[in-house]
Amino acid sequence: MPIYELVRLAFNALGANKLRSFLTTLGISIGIAAVIALLGIGTGVQEYINQQFASAGTNLLGIVPGRIQRGGPPSGFGQTSVLTVSDYRAVVNSVPGIVDHAADFTSVGNFAYGSKTSQVQVSGVTPSFTRVRNWPAARGRFIEEADDGARARVVALGTTVVKDLFEEGEDPVGQVVRINGVPFRVIGVMESKGSSVFGDQDAIAFIPLSTAQERLFQQQAQSKSGERLLSTIYLQAASDDDRLFIQAAARTVLREQHRLRPDQEDDFSIISQAELIETFGAVTSVLTIFLGAIAAISLLVGGIGVMNIMLVSVTERTREIGLRKAIGATSSAILSQFLIEAVVLSMIGGVIGVAIGIGGALSISNFVDFQAVVQPGAVLLAVGFSAAVGLFFGIYPARRASLLNPIEALRYE
Repeated sequence: MPIYELVRLAFNALGANKLRSFLTTLGISIGIAAVIALLGIGTGVQEYINQQFASAGTNLLGIVPGRIQRGGPPSGFGQTSVLTVSDYRAVVNSVPGIVDHAADFTSVGNFAYGSKTSQVQVSGVTPSFTRVRNWPAARGRFIEEADDGARARVVALGTTVVKDLFEEGEDPVGQVVRINGVPFRVIGVMESKGSSVFGDQDAIAFIPLSTAQERLFQQQAQSKSGERLLSTIYLQAASDDDRLFIQAAARTVLREQHRLRPDQEDDFSIISQAELIETFGAVTSVLTIFLGAIAAISLLVGGIGVMNIMLVSVTERTREIGLRKAIGATSSAILSQFLIEAVVLSMIGGVIGVAIGIGGALSISNFVDFQAVVQPGAVLLAVGFSAAVGLFFGIYPARRASLLNPIEALRYE
């Protein structure tokens, strides 16, 4: 019997019990929709994380004091584990291949403007920070060399700080805010970075590094020996290969600067942007597979529903099967008929599930900060899996139908 004739018979048989067929396809549809939506969300999260790291600059290395322990924060902070301006200069002057560099000292400041107050992160930075971190000012300007040289009391605000301190529509540029009671003139408003895996990136303000170290946070930013401290040193490489060389060379320079013996561990950590992306990517990939596996359980349940309905159909149509065999239908023809019926049932559910899954994934994007990404491969995988479910769970009922004895089938009541 031609395949199109088998498909036509399958649709006729399914149409005879519309409600039962609909409820069966619903189980497959829910499973397919869940798989597509969760895979789309997982892929969207991966791309979102990559974009967040890319927006922070490319081929970046960050050097921080202390050893970063797995599963915990950096350890070893204190008088014996610090980064200083002299460390920064030594690395920059000694390591070849550095395209650009920056440094910061970060603390928390209490902001006040009129009757409004806010407590946010304050970073004293070098003027090159905006280039290295790919973070320009949206209004006004960023800190310049003259500001750092004069220890100027100027500040560039993140958008969250602007919302906290100023009325909507009010231009903060040129206004004077107080940080820990010290007046600062607002020179710019930074481009919004939005939320990331590390929190609200816009809840921050930037001042000249010299101002932070010698005026605003003088006690915090000075070591006992009088050296000016840093929170992070940023190094930018031209390529990934250069990054690996710079990472190794910077480690050698800093070990010499800190007079560490060969048997001593580093008292600093060099964090590679590429390694962070790889780590987060591995985590999100595992999470995506895990979510997809959970969703696939509902497909298994839907497949069992298909088998159940097909067994019922075989029982209900026993006399029909006997009649077909009596007039010459072969066992393989009966097998094909019921197998195609099961596959058609699953495929209808798969197509409906694809539509629901894509719509659900895109709808979720309206409530979160990232865009779900539904890849064609995920759709093809879901549709193929639905067909496989129909094939797998339809084999037993179809084979049972094909093995019926025509005489006994005709006697069946």
